[in-house]
Amino acid sequence: MSIPRPEYPRPQFVRDDWLCLNGEWEFEIDAGDSGLERGLRDRPLHARIVVPFCPESRLSGIGHTDFMNAVWYRRIVRIPEAWAGRKVLLHFQAVDYDTTVWANGVEVGRHRGGFSPFTCDLSGVAQPGEEVTLVVRARDRNGLPQPRGKQSPRYGNFGCLYTRTTGIWQTVWLEPVPECALKRPRLTPDVANGLIRLEQPLSANRPGLRLRATLRDADGVVCTAECRADLDLAPRLDLAIPPERRHFWAPGNPHLYDVELTLVDETGAVVDRATSYAGLRSIAIDGPAVKLNGQVLFQRLVLDQGYYPDGILTAPSDEALVRDIELAQAAGFNGARLHQKVFEERFLYHADRLGYLVWGEFADWGCGGFGAGEDHQRPGATYITQWLEVIERDYSHPSLIGWCPLNETHQAITDEVTILDDVTRGMFLAAKALDTSRPVLDTSGYSHRVPEADIYDCHDYEQNPEKFRANQAGLAEGKPFANGPADRPWSIPYRGQPFFVSEFGGIWWNPDAKPGEDSWGYGERPKTLEEFYERFERLCAVLLEDPRMFGYCYTQLTDVYQEQNGIYTFDRRAKFDLERLRRAQQRRAAIEKTE
Repeated sequence: MSIPRPEYPRPQFVRDDWLCLNGEWEFEIDAGDSGLERGLRDRPLHARIVVPFCPESRLSGIGHTDFMNAVWYRRIVRIPEAWAGRKVLLHFQAVDYDTTVWANGVEVGRHRGGFSPFTCDLSGVAQPGEEVTLVVRARDRNGLPQPRGKQSPRYGNFGCLYTRTTGIWQTVWLEPVPECALKRPRLTPDVANGLIRLEQPLSANRPGLRLRATLRDADGVVCTAECRADLDLAPRLDLAIPPERRHFWAPGNPHLYDVELTLVDETGAVVDRATSYAGLRSIAIDGPAVKLNGQVLFQRLVLDQGYYPDGILTAPSDEALVRDIELAQAAGFNGARLHQKVFEERFLYHADRLGYLVWGEFADWGCGGFGAGEDHQRPGATYITQWLEVIERDYSHPSLIGWCPLNETHQAITDEVTILDDVTRGMFLAAKALDTSRPVLDTSGYSHRVPEADIYDCHDYEQNPEKFRANQAGLAEGKPFANGPADRPWSIPYRGQPFFVSEFGGIWWNPDAKPGEDSWGYGERPKTLEEFYERFERLCAVLLEDPRMFGYCYTQLTDVYQEQNGIYTFDRRAKFDLERLRRAQQRRAAIEKTE
């Protein structure tokens, strides 16, 4: 069979040598999580699965949608002989949720978290030219306080909770690296000074090592810089761009520079080499405005949940990732909230190429089924550690313009510090510590609890445009619409930060729904298509006409199972006249007129 999802999975840190392990693996469901005691680690498994698709999906060849406390994978792989003299790393882009990996019967890695990558070093266990037996156990126990995003805690889908994902759901691959190796670079644009700042972590140092970085564009070499790499585990370079070669990254002009990274020894011989890319763009806050490259740009965002009928959380192809961005742009949106899912890294790569703004989000909603505020579920340190892995992965993508760790948290503010206070503040501080270049929203909607958060927002699914306007009118007096009960507030007071309605609309439209069919959206379904257009246009107008509103996020890009309030159907067919939706959003926003 052909290899599914064969494209390079880490497009912002690329080496020439790698081996994709997607395809057929042995597989077995371990309903009681007793497989280790029953010998599953040491014998062939009974079924076959197509990786990287989860066993709940049709594309996996399994299609089992009941609960699976644990699942096992097994595959024998021959490591290329040409990799001799280098360490071999085994990469998993994402496995849900608690993973243990064995190679030739030796445990080589453990990882907790269903949305971030991890790596196992096969040194001392398997060498180039040899066969290695890889065994993976993934535990995904229902009912535990783990970040799940929109995965249903019940057998079936309901409300806005959907089919679960268990086990491997992104690419598995091998990579050879030298003892002193480049690690994922951190590329920070500095528009004010016309340069890209490079921080290049290394796995180890030795005398005489030097780091060389070259920046290129379509016209050739832009600049080259070099420094010692024998004294510091993360040497730094400034890649200065001459004024005539400076091109800003922005929607409509997503200019990217190629970056070549080379580690050389004292003789000039190449020790390690990789390629990356960067965009020159800045993000600033000026009163109520969020500026891109010093200019006010109204953020016309759409909520994208990243589900697919046949792959669930995994896109069936790389082209499907590209298409989702193009579909949003065709409807007039310039970006998205990547909602309750850490998207595949290749989605961000395509967003970088296509000039598509994105807000990075964590998949926290599964704790208690509704935000991270349920005391009995007790979200804790694992939320913060997993969130740090997400930020580290995505830091250098120019399309990513803000972080949102939590969604719709809810818990009344009292005289006591609560678990939610600790988790919210911890995730906010983690983002600010690891990334000082982007704004951070402490939570999207509901329970704002961090006074120094850069952004403030609300969710408002009022369907009557005049009532919607009345809800949002208080922003002018510094008292914006707040989610939660008035008598037991869930949020600290608004302090004048940039404000946006980060969820609205969600207009239900499925005229073919039959009585009793599981189909829903927010509010009463419009009676005619024309009524839908009028509601959409008027709701958008309320926010576009508000001079203190820096953007909005419309719910949502596609239908997702029973939640049928998308611009497109679940299988990506257009439900509306896209040009009309585009025109409704293209009027110049009031905040853009204040410059």
